[in-house]
Amino acid sequence: MNDLAAFLNRFLHTELWLATALAIVLLTLLASLIVRVLLRHATRLAQRSSTHWDEALVNAARLPVQAVIWLVSLGWMARLLQPHWTEDAEVLVAVRQVHDVGIVLCVAWFLWKFVVQVTHTAESRSRARGEPFDATTFDALSKLARLLVFVVTVITIAQTLGFKIGGLLALGGVGGLAVGLAAKDLLANFFGGLTIYLDRPFSVGDWIRSPDKSIEGTVEYISWRHTRIRAFNKNPIYVPNAVFTSIVVENPSRMSHRRLKETLGLRYDDFDQVDRVVADIKAMLLAHEGIDTNETLIVNFNAFGASSLDIMIYGFTKTRAWVEYHEVKQDVLLKIGRIVAAHGAEVAFPTQTLHVASTPETALSEPARGQV
Repeated sequence: MNDLAAFLNRFLHTELWLATALAIVLLTLLASLIVRVLLRHATRLAQRSSTHWDEALVNAARLPVQAVIWLVSLGWMARLLQPHWTEDAEVLVAVRQVHDVGIVLCVAWFLWKFVVQVTHTAESRSRARGEPFDATTFDALSKLARLLVFVVTVITIAQTLGFKIGGLLALGGVGGLAVGLAAKDLLANFFGGLTIYLDRPFSVGDWIRSPDKSIEGTVEYISWRHTRIRAFNKNPIYVPNAVFTSIVVENPSRMSHRRLKETLGLRYDDFDQVDRVVADIKAMLLAHEGIDTNETLIVNFNAFGASSLDIMIYGFTKTRAWVEYHEVKQDVLLKIGRIVAAHGAEVAFPTQTLHVASTPETALSEPARGQV
C-alpha cells in the first residue's frame, strides 16, 4: 500500500512537471507569435514616420527579441528542473551561465544591429529626399559605437563566466602599453583617422590636394589606418592618416566660387582706346549671367608692360564645377576679344624695337676712305 502511494506521488509530481514544462513551451510560442505580430505592425508605423530612429529600432529588435524570449524560457526550464536534478548541479550551473551569456549576446546583437540600421536608414531616407548625407561622419560614429559595443560585451561576458575583471584590465593595460610601443605608427594612423573624423577637413567625394606632398585627387574611402584617394589619372593613392596631421590640405570642393583672373595686353599704339575697352569689358562682366556681381569685380588699366598696356580682369564665377567654369571663362575671353576688335585695337604680343645710333663723324669718314 505504501509502495502504491509512493508510486502515485512520483507519478503526480512527474505529470505536474511535464505539464508545467509544456505550459512554458506553449507560453513561449504564444509570446513569440505576439511579439512577431507587434513588431510587424510597428515596422509599418515606423516607415510612415519622418524620423529614422524608430525604424532602425524596430528592425534591429526583431531577431534579438525573439532570441531573448527563448532564453527566458530556458531559464524557467532550469528553475523547474532544479528540484529534480539535484545530483547534476553542475549541469544546471552551466545552463544558467549559457542563459546569462545568451542574454548579454542578445543585447549586444541588438545594439550592433541598431547602429548599422541607423546608418543605412539615414542614408536611404536622405537620398530619397534629395538631401545631403554626410557619409564620413556616420561611418566614423558607426565604427566607434560598434567598437564600444564589442569591448563592453567581452568584459561583461568575462565577468559573467567568473573571470576577475580587475586582473584582466590590469593585464590589458600592461599589454596595451607594450602594443602601443611596438605599434606606434599604427596608433598614429588610428588617431590621425580620428582627427579626420572629428575635424572633418574633408569627406568622401571631396577633391583635395596638398602643396607639401604630391597628393591630389578625389577621396574615395577613409578607414582607421589610411585614406584612399583617386588621382585624376585614375591611379589610387593610399595615404596613412598620420600624414594629414602634419601637412597642409587644400579642399577645393568646398570653395564658394571659382576665380577668374586674367591680364589683357594692348599695343602701345592703342593707348587712346584703353579707357573705352576697360569700360566695355566691365559692362560685359556685370551683365554676364555666369559672373557673380556680388563678389569682387575689377577691370582696370594696371601697368605699362614691357611691350603692352596691361589691363587686369578679376572676378568670380557663380559655378564651382570645373567643366562649367571653363565654359564661362571661354565665353568671357571670346567676348573680350570681340570688344578689343570692335574698338580697332589689337592684343599685343612680345616685341622689341632696336634703335641703332649714328654720328656725323661716322657718316663722313666712310666716303673719305673710299676716295683715298
